[in-house]
Amino acid sequence: MLDFDFDPNRPAWSKQLAVFDLETTGLDLDTSRIVTSTVAVIDSNGEPTEVHEWLVNPGIEIPEAAANVHGVTTEIAKANGVEPGPAISEMLEVLTLLNKSMPLVAFNAPYDFSILKSEAERYDFQPLSPFPVIDPLVLDRKLVKFRSGKGSRTLIALCRDYGVELSDAHNSTADAVAAGRLAQRQAAKFPALNVSAEELHASQAMWSDEQSLEFEAWLKQQDRPDYRAVLGWPIKN
Repeated sequence: MLDFDFDPNRPAWSKQLAVFDLETTGLDLDTSRIVTSTVAVIDSNGEPTEVHEWLVNPGIEIPEAAANVHGVTTEIAKANGVEPGPAISEMLEVLTLLNKSMPLVAFNAPYDFSILKSEAERYDFQPLSPFPVIDPLVLDRKLVKFRSGKGSRTLIALCRDYGVELSDAHNSTADAVAAGRLAQRQAAKFPALNVSAEELHASQAMWSDEQSLEFEAWLKQQDRPDYRAVLGWPIKN
């Protein structure tokens, strides 16, 4: 429990959030399949008031590297998972309904929303057009310019820095709730975030592209001249 609802300066968007996280078969935004998914609602103190969870049989083998991260093997998914088509339809329905009345929070939003888009198209569903979205990773990169060390901007590292408990990392429910609480911590810490969710969404789209291009420029300095940033937020183009 975060226990900071008494703060009158916190932006209105942070008082109720729908949080979203996926665990998947891989990192490729076009070909990766959903293995677990969580959509939850957290209140002004970061407490879940509604939780929707899915364990999906993705229909393909789950690579050992991915299973080692989230703990779901092909055998587990086949034995206990639901079919992907109906599950993805339900995810889209829940997210669409909640997004009508509150922002959607996803840490590194283009990963989750781009994979969900690819899955929706794979099963001939209308893709989600999420708006407004809050992405704690984009916010931290904008508001905290320098962090030292590899992995300093992972969800685990940022939760530690902002004082958010994350006891079961890479569990989609734990990660989703932690991302929402992280956004609330940021809302309380940075006065610049005291704007409407819609305005913040537009700013994050611009900041994310700037950050991607800065990373491209840095890689070129590291003898990676062929690297090209893929722009787009909260869905990669």
